Amino acid sequence: MTIQEPPPRPGDAPDLPVRVPLVTQPLGLLASLRAARANILSIIPRIATTQPMVSGRTGVRWHMVMDPGAIRRMLLEKVDAYPKSMVTKNLLRPAIGESLFVAEGAHWRWQRRAAAPAFSHRNVAALAPCMTRAAEEACARIEAAGPRAVNMYDEMVRATFDVISDVTFSGDEGFDRAAVHRAVDGYVAEAGKVSLFDMLGFPDWVPRPGRVRSGRALREMKSVADASIEARRKRGLEGVPDLLDLLLAGEDPETRRRMNTGELRDNLLTFIVAGHETTALTLSWALYLCAFDPEVQEAAAAEAREVLGDRAAGAEDVAALPLVRRIVDETLRLYPPAALVSRTALEADALCGREIRPGDTVMIPIYALHRNELLWEAPDEFRPGRFAAAKAVDRYAYLPFGDGPRICIGASFAIQEAVIILATLLARFRFRKVAGKVPAPVMIITLRPEGGVWLEAERR
Repeated sequence: MTIQEPPPRPGDAPDLPVRVPLVTQPLGLLASLRAARANILSIIPRIATTQPMVSGRTGVRWHMVMDPGAIRRMLLEKVDAYPKSMVTKNLLRPAIGESLFVAEGAHWRWQRRAAAPAFSHRNVAALAPCMTRAAEEACARIEAAGPRAVNMYDEMVRATFDVISDVTFSGDEGFDRAAVHRAVDGYVAEAGKVSLFDMLGFPDWVPRPGRVRSGRALREMKSVADASIEARRKRGLEGVPDLLDLLLAGEDPETRRRMNTGELRDNLLTFIVAGHETTALTLSWALYLCAFDPEVQEAAAAEAREVLGDRAAGAEDVAALPLVRRIVDETLRLYPPAALVSRTALEADALCGREIRPGDTVMIPIYALHRNELLWEAPDEFRPGRFAAAKAVDRYAYLPFGDGPRICIGASFAIQEAVIILATLLARFRFRKVAGKVPAPVMIITLRPEGGVWLEAERR
């Protein structure tokens, strides 16, 4: 029989935001499968928050690494020796092909070089009006809902999808945004669940039932995206370039290679999934935390109102909103959207003095890393002030966007968007908890608030 830490109940720990119940005794293969399908993070042992490394065997040899030096070795010094695990690739390849998120080696490198200019500081700042507009529209919807509880997760998903579709397919009236959104969401819900085949290391050509069921929606989504890309090629640049324009113009400076339609589509779908889902989650959890701690919320609201007055935030305001930025940073620590990453060791190595064999699964449980007692003071508490001091945090102890050469290419885009939308919301509304509505952190592919983030929004 396995024993798990019971989930915290509302009122049990008023000083702590909601947490994932972690395993306190080893799980067997079938128990691990059941737990992973319900919530991937529930396979993390509780001792991962008190140790630098934990190892075990469940079908395959596995290790969880929470030591910053060992993580640096994996993500920076020996990045090619620790590619993404086959489980990760099997989950995502049907939707995003061999895009930046999945590709390895030379195929990844040329794509990264070709795409990098699109995410320069200047280009990201130029896309901010889409974020400002989405913030204004979200405020209008919340105000129109009247003085009642609002599911802020749904609102933030809509706001961030408006942003990513505007910066990706601006002006493309024939692009069915709702269909793409439904297809992406359906794929994550159905196909993102780990199967027994994944845990036993079966190759990706062995069908997974959930991924088969979601195949039709994915094919339709890719067809729509391909048609939009071809139409844009023929139309050419009109006005301010959006993300698709920038990627169409992108070229690897070393090989002069440009992305073909399939490569563009796979990367655009990657950016659509990663560029709205993760930011929506960050904003949803940030609003939950602000309602959880009214004192922090009021301080951030005062900062936002002083900078913004009655207008919505823009790119030029981000640097003037340090507390709002720290709330975003602390939210990403407590509820990182990509809360567990998995690698497969290609060669013999040693991490934290332990033997790593070729074929071993080596995980970085970012959720546990961000709450590790060896690295953080009061790790389960919501303390935005911990990010106030420069270099107060070890670089490899805090990895909301990964690190090394494969650090998330859209990190600055995501931070800018989150600060713009959060500051605008806090300046205009006071958010309060709703009795009996506590979100549960559940990870399938990303760390979602199961049950939604229900808050009362009062106009200031």
